[in-house]
Amino acid sequence: MGHRRRRPSALARFWAELLGGVPVDRPDGWSYVDLPGAPRLSFQPTDEPKRTPHRVHADVRVTDIAESAERLLALGATTAGETVTDAQGAFRVMRDPEGNEFCLVRPTGRP
Repeated sequence: MGHRRRRPSALARFWAELLGGVPVDRPDGWSYVDLPGAPRLSFQPTDEPKRTPHRVHADVRVTDIAESAERLLALGATTAGETVTDAQGAFRVMRDPEGNEFCLVRPTGRP
């Protein structure tokens, strides 16, 4: 199953909704999100598909994995498996609208 290729502006809007911040589109096709208290996330246009595993993987802390996953699925995310629970807490691997993987996590001791 292939992933739909989207413009960087759509991806910036997805991540802004997930993490906060305001998406900005540049005239050269790039888009970015300045996150409160965190580094900027930039998205560049490309026609090349993802070919190898990512070396950077975002863990997004949430209070309710199922609720967060449902909200993100409505925004174009896909799920890469079920919620897994271990000694560290619980997590669920997700993919953004272009197939970039990240995890929704709820560490042990969190509601």
